[in-house]
Amino acid sequence: MLHAYSLSQNQSVNTVFGRSVIMNSQRTNFVAQGSRVRRKVTSLFLVLALTAGGCANLSKTEKGAAAGAGAGAVVGGVIGKVAGSTAKGAIAGAIVGGAAGAIIGRQMDKQAAELDRDLENADVQRIGEGIVVTFDSGVLFDFDSATLRSASRENLRDLAESLNGYDNTEVLAVGHTDDVGANDYNLDLSQRRARAATAYLMDLGLRPSRVKAVGKGETEPIATNETEAGRQQNRRVEIAIYADEDYRDEVSAQNQ
Repeated sequence: MLHAYSLSQNQSVNTVFGRSVIMNSQRTNFVAQGSRVRRKVTSLFLVLALTAGGCANLSKTEKGAAAGAGAGAVVGGVIGKVAGSTAKGAIAGAIVGGAAGAIIGRQMDKQAAELDRDLENADVQRIGEGIVVTFDSGVLFDFDSATLRSASRENLRDLAESLNGYDNTEVLAVGHTDDVGANDYNLDLSQRRARAATAYLMDLGLRPSRVKAVGKGETEPIATNETEAGRQQNRRVEIAIYADEDYRDEVSAQNQ
């Protein structure tokens, strides 16, 4: 159970030791900032470890961004490029580790089990301190279309219900295609499909600040494009779910 002070305790401290409240507030802010720094260092070491054998795949700008920032979206993007998965990179970029990471992991275990039970035609994976839900594009969209099929909306409604129940998380939708057709067209189609999925999730109550969408076109295949079965696997939308920064700060501060 997470520790929380009662209102009466806070009131008594505020009344008798007003200065202590200010100092304690400052300390809480300092601890939260310290936890962010530690996460940045942890993430940076993760990037260095993952890129040790794959730095040739990164541009000088990407290497510099990883070294200079070492956290969040930048780290996630770099890890995603090396690992070949933007969704998994986003989860890696939000890593906390230690006791705080274990608390986040237990929440993700519970949510993943519920999603696996409730979502039809979706693959649910627990990865690190997050979850990746993968929908076959054929389940969500008709051929060459970015308009959600009527039948697909039920899957997204079930997903939205879960996400609204765990509102201390963020969501990244990543669209993918096979390699049939022009690269630019496939990239645009994947972006439109990712945005269509997130727009519907927001219509169902998700705060826009929690939701991001990106298209990767044909650049992150998970199977061969030489067969129809492989191309079908590559046509997909992935939903990465991971703890938001406020929740990461909270559990990190409580586990110093």
